[in-house]
Amino acid sequence: MPRQLVAIAPRQASLVEYEDRDILPHEVKIEVKYASPKHGTEIADFRGETPFLDERYDQEWKLFVRRDQDEEKGVKFGEWNLGNQWVGIVTEVGSEVTDYQAGDWVCGYGGIRETHIVNGVNNYRLRKMPSTMSWKNALCYDPAQFALAGIRDAHMRPGDRVAVIGLGAIGQIAAQIAKKCGASYVAVVDPIALRREAALKAGADEAFDPTVQDVGLELKKATNKLGVDVIIETSASASALQDAFRGLAYGGTIAYVGWAKEFKGGLNLGKEAHYNNAKIVFSRAASEPNPDYPRWDRRRIEDVCWEFLKSGVIDCEEIIYPVISFEDCAQAYSEYVDRHPERSIKLGITF
Repeated sequence: MPRQLVAIAPRQASLVEYEDRDILPHEVKIEVKYASPKHGTEIADFRGETPFLDERYDQEWKLFVRRDQDEEKGVKFGEWNLGNQWVGIVTEVGSEVTDYQAGDWVCGYGGIRETHIVNGVNNYRLRKMPSTMSWKNALCYDPAQFALAGIRDAHMRPGDRVAVIGLGAIGQIAAQIAKKCGASYVAVVDPIALRREAALKAGADEAFDPTVQDVGLELKKATNKLGVDVIIETSASASALQDAFRGLAYGGTIAYVGWAKEFKGGLNLGKEAHYNNAKIVFSRAASEPNPDYPRWDRRRIEDVCWEFLKSGVIDCEEIIYPVISFEDCAQAYSEYVDRHPERSIKLGITF
């Protein structure tokens, strides 16, 4: 029987068998060849630290409310198939499907498992891959959207000086997009050396280690005391946000992309935040309507990102690291995503 990666309990992952069903006329079946998890919001769920366990976001009231006592929790340990993106080959096609055929390479959303059965009719999220496209680029489809949204929400313009804090996949891609969009200076910030090195290799101008450097001061030094115009903050760290306020130019903008937990300390809004007249925008590509709606919506962000990835405008070869086998993915998820994230950027899995 095929297997899938399941969160069987908080901070415990295991390969579990599942049973495939027959496809319906509007569906296609895919044999997965590569996959990847999220390293941000997904890990909060995996650790049992997410507010969605006991609360839910009420769309009508636009706030988090407690779940009813008999209501299912937001994370179902024992059932939850870990993972975010996959690449594979279409093996079966339903009678109503005309856009795909057996043998097509495709990319889609879903967990780390050996097969996927998905809708094959008018499903723009099931992306057909050209033969020239890297599977590593395809697996970065989701983080690219949040990176692009952060750049757009910050209103970054050609010639701006930019800093990107946090160099997971979203931060890595945001730094590349900033450079491609004409930023005159792109600094990257992360305590993990391999992540800084990957960003520099992809075109960033300078990299800083917040564990041994005063990031705010270094950004002021690099810009003749002015500070950077835009900061893309993806780490969701309190100290990183403090660094952002310190290194920001007067009247500059911070796009807060990271998914934060409750700040227990390390953030003082009574210092540079006020003096630098900082603007902070909370950016989330998946929140609709988009700030630029109706001209821009999630669909348009996805389409643009797919073109960037397909054409090679964004290069994710260094971002998918390390790459491990499906057989080892349960241990690797715990090792590289949960316990030792400093040893990875975005975990890749081969089948």
